[in-house]
Amino acid sequence: MELDVLTAISPIDGRYRSKTHQLADYFSEYALIRYRVRVEIEYFIALCELPLPQLADFDHSLFEPLRDIYRNFSEKDAARVKEIEQTTNHDVKAVEYFIKEKLSTLNAHCGATSAKRELSAYMEFIHFGLTSQDVNNTSVPLSIKEALEQVYYPMVEELIEQLNDYAEQWKNVPMLAKTHGQPASPTRLGKEVMVYVYRLEEQLRALKDTPITAKFGGATGNFNAHHVAFPQYDWREFGNSFVADKLGLEREQWTTQISNYDWLGALFDAMRRINTIIIDLDRDFWMYISMEYFKQKIKAGEVGSSAMPHKVNPIDFENSEGNMGMANAVLTFLAQKLPVSRLQRDLTDSTVLRNAGVPMGHAVIAIQSTLKGLRKLILNEGKLQQDLENTWAVVAEAIQTILRREAYPNPYEALKALTRTNQKMTEETIHAFIQQLEVSDEVKEELMAITPMNYTGI
Repeated sequence: MELDVLTAISPIDGRYRSKTHQLADYFSEYALIRYRVRVEIEYFIALCELPLPQLADFDHSLFEPLRDIYRNFSEKDAARVKEIEQTTNHDVKAVEYFIKEKLSTLNAHCGATSAKRELSAYMEFIHFGLTSQDVNNTSVPLSIKEALEQVYYPMVEELIEQLNDYAEQWKNVPMLAKTHGQPASPTRLGKEVMVYVYRLEEQLRALKDTPITAKFGGATGNFNAHHVAFPQYDWREFGNSFVADKLGLEREQWTTQISNYDWLGALFDAMRRINTIIIDLDRDFWMYISMEYFKQKIKAGEVGSSAMPHKVNPIDFENSEGNMGMANAVLTFLAQKLPVSRLQRDLTDSTVLRNAGVPMGHAVIAIQSTLKGLRKLILNEGKLQQDLENTWAVVAEAIQTILRREAYPNPYEALKALTRTNQKMTEETIHAFIQQLEVSDEVKEELMAITPMNYTGI
């Protein structure tokens, strides 16, 4: 079967392709090849700018045409790289040969400047002194960085904005809190939503502050080939500058042949914390719907159950929770596995790192589902009010605290004896208790004014 949304093995590229298609620009095989081409070309330009003696007369006006090779990189170009790979049996070497092919086509452009040599004279400085991992361990972090900035961050920020809107909209809506699943001191719906705004903002800030690092240092991390050919240059400083200025990443100072992956592990852990907060949010809103605090907008033609026509299920929150669980499972594995390698390297990191887009895909699906679920909510304020009216026992904390202030003897025990019975606490029950207290009329008036609806704090 040919690959399409019906035959794809992973739901990321199948059932949910419409929600994840933008990630193909960062994590597909085509994208990885394009990023490799970009790194190789920017590296060659950096060598010209250094300049190496053999590149001192390279025509700098060709830098932009060179960059156009990756800027205008097409699926046809990627197919050509894969065709070359059939001969080389090495993916990064195939990229090197592809760029050399492209460089040869610029000879005509260069020929107009008689002082310049034929471009073929410069070709051996494509991939000069590098090992494959100098290209891979810059390409993949760069793809992750740009996917975060252009896809993941905006989606999390959209979710935060939606929650912020609800927090403002519902800031004065009193709600019975539940701790251990039992009625607790009342709160406000907007405040409870604001808890998620705060948590997501804090962890998003931490994620953005996490460095995205790259390995760039030759075959075993020591710039051996660079140094033996041109010992007069500070290659460590060159590498730092190239990785930071050309790629926007941070170079790892001491490595083997591969990245240490410690900061990439930290990045995945930071993403996992955000995803975990969204799982918590999904479960809370699922519960609120179950408690009838929210109804859901009904879309004509939709079916909630194949057997029960009345059902409108909170499927968006369930879909999100499941996809975030998948995302976090892979993120946990990546964060734990990548920093571990045998001696100066083994190949397991390369195999594993090709899956970096998988947790991003599941997270993107999940966030869109959470947003869809949130935007289907209809506040059922009457149910919130009903639950508060039915749970007058929750004002016991307020009463016993004021009695403590007034030095009333054993106030906690008195309220415990009143409320921890099978007798239903009502407004009348509470007020009768207040009236028999040996306190001033002013304090009784203060206590009588407390209700489940207004005992919501600040």
